[in-house]
Amino acid sequence: MKEMIVISGKGGTGKTSVMAAFASLAENMMLCDADVDAADLHLIMAPEVQERQAFQSGNTAVINKDKCTECGLCRDLCRWDAVSETFEIDSIACEGCGVCVYFCPEEAIDFPVDTCGEWFISDTRFGPMVHARLGIAEENSGKLVTLVRKEAKKLAEAKNLDLILTDGPPGIGCPVIASIGGADAVLIVTEPSVSGVHDMERVVQLAEHFRVPAMVCINKFDINTEMSMEIERFCQNKGLTFLGRIPFDPIFTKAMVQGQTIYEYNSDSNAGLAVRQIWEKIGNSLRI
Repeated sequence: MKEMIVISGKGGTGKTSVMAAFASLAENMMLCDADVDAADLHLIMAPEVQERQAFQSGNTAVINKDKCTECGLCRDLCRWDAVSETFEIDSIACEGCGVCVYFCPEEAIDFPVDTCGEWFISDTRFGPMVHARLGIAEENSGKLVTLVRKEAKKLAEAKNLDLILTDGPPGIGCPVIASIGGADAVLIVTEPSVSGVHDMERVVQLAEHFRVPAMVCINKFDINTEMSMEIERFCQNKGLTFLGRIPFDPIFTKAMVQGQTIYEYNSDSNAGLAVRQIWEKIGNSLRI
C-alpha cells in the first residue's frame, strides 16, 4: 500500500481540484482529507457518513465555585490572565497549561478534556474516505491530522487497497508536518506567481527535511509562462521530479460548482488531458 499526499505551499493553487481529478482516475484506492482546518474535498466527493467520532484533545480549566475560597493564587499564577476578578475562567484566554489546577490549595479547579471536533469514515462514489472537521478557533489540528491518517491506513489495510490519496493542508505549519511524515511521496501543486514560487520553495524544504520524495506540477501555468519556466528550472536544480503543467481552464470552477470532478463534468478538456498525463507519471513513479 502506498500513500501520496497532495500539498501546496499556499491556498488557492487548485490542490483540492487536482486531487479530486486524481480520484476519478485512480483504482483500488481510498481518500483522506487531512486539511482539517478548512476541509473542502467533501464539497466534490459528497461523502455519505458511515461512522462519526468525537475528537478530544487539550484541556480547559473550570473553577468549582462550591470549593473556591477566592484566595487569588490562580489569578497570580496565570500568565494568560484567564482568571477574572470574579474567579471565572475565560475559555478563550485559557491555554490549558494546568498551573492553576496543580497549585490550587482547595483543589477547586477542574480540568476536563476539550472536544475539539469530529472525524468521519464515509463512502463516496470513488471509494471510502476518512475526513474530519475541527471546531471553530480550536487547536490541535496536527493531532487530528495524525488521527485521520492513522484511521485511513487502518481502513486501507482492512480493505486491501493499493493507495491512499491524501489531500493535505496548505502552508508549512504543524498540520502539514503531521500530514507528510512517513508518506511515500508528496505532490506539490504550485502556481506561477511570486507567492506561489516562494511558498513552493518552503514546502520543498519541509519535504527534504523529513526525507519524503517530492514531485511538482504547475497549475494555471499559462498565466505566467516565464514564472513557470523558473519553477521548472528550480525543480531541475533541486533534483525534483517535475510532472507537468496544467493550463488555466474554467472547467475546474464549473465542475466544482456542480459538485463534480473535471472528468465528470467534461472528460475531454485540455486541463483534463494534462492531469491525466500527470497521473500516469505518478503511477509509474509509485508503481501502482
